[in-house]
Amino acid sequence: MLTLNGMAASAAIRVRSWRNEIILMTLVVLLQFGATALSAHHRVPLRELDLGGWLLLGVSVAVLPLRHRAPVWVLAAALVSTATYWGLGYPRGPQFAPLIIALAQCVITGHRRAAVTSLLVGFVVFPWLPYLLGTDDAPGWPAQVGLAAWLIALLSVIEVVRSRQLQSRAATRNALETARRRATDERLRIARDLHDAVAHRMSLINIQAGVALHLIDDRPEQAEEALVTIKAASKDALVELRSILGVLRHVDDEEPRAPAPSLARIDELVEQAKLSGVDVRLDVEGDVHDLPFNVDLAAYRIVQESLTNVARHADRPDALVRITHRDHTLCLDVLDEGTGARSHHPDLPSGGNGIAGMRERASSVGGTLTAGPRARHGFAVHAELPVES
Repeated sequence: MLTLNGMAASAAIRVRSWRNEIILMTLVVLLQFGATALSAHHRVPLRELDLGGWLLLGVSVAVLPLRHRAPVWVLAAALVSTATYWGLGYPRGPQFAPLIIALAQCVITGHRRAAVTSLLVGFVVFPWLPYLLGTDDAPGWPAQVGLAAWLIALLSVIEVVRSRQLQSRAATRNALETARRRATDERLRIARDLHDAVAHRMSLINIQAGVALHLIDDRPEQAEEALVTIKAASKDALVELRSILGVLRHVDDEEPRAPAPSLARIDELVEQAKLSGVDVRLDVEGDVHDLPFNVDLAAYRIVQESLTNVARHADRPDALVRITHRDHTLCLDVLDEGTGARSHHPDLPSGGNGIAGMRERASSVGGTLTAGPRARHGFAVHAELPVES
């Protein structure tokens, strides 16, 4: 979706650029030829507008479309043709428009040295070339001062335009970068949700399937209980997976079939862990029913993943879950008594990013998470999540 949006935006920018170019060139042609012809008709120039004059006017217009690729050369061509037209005494008019556009293009594209050089050349050539060619009188100092002020003002205006364009481009880049970052964060969030929702119940299904296979001949009644657990776990996994996919597809015409994961449902999570063979003790201190949604979800997923890891890896699947909410901080501790050996379920996939995913969960709400072996034996997960009042 982000790629398609980027392609559409690029196409729209190209269309708008071509449209602006056509409008600009149309205005320049009207000014260069139409306004100059009107000026020659109403004033008596020193030199009539002949074929040479029209060609000099046309050169500065014809090179303008190349200014994006060769701004310096276009500026030089426009300067030479305009100065020649001016020096030969052809009718005066708005023939400086192409030269100003070429000058602005040089400044905007960063060729300031060429732009300033052209201004200095123009400051000398335009007043004195007609005098040297005998088409005008020598310029006085008021005219020189006025020309210098006009050129400085022109350069200042172009610099202001360049600064605003740079700010606009920077804002556009920042907006695109923000959109990409949000899309990446959303993909990571969806990946974590899928991992947390599916891996936990798939672990339970895998464990209970192994129990059923082991007991189906000797104790069929316990094997039947394991199959019932598999059926319930697979149904819950499908419901939660469907709710996640529904969000991706913007399916909001139906109410969700399962409540949102929350510490208020921690008892259900503990029961599911017990069905997978983990002896869980739960200790809750403080109110966990009115937590912010993102903190509540992160805490639930951290406990869920921790219990999944206990079922996968601990040779003694005994766990203590301690949840403490006080002083605007939610503390989570999941402690197991195992040694970390995977003796019970060596064929169970590990997922590979359980602890990293928990750290991402904690970091996403401004919290921290540590996980590692305990002093004597077992494994400990400790998380601290800030809770705003």
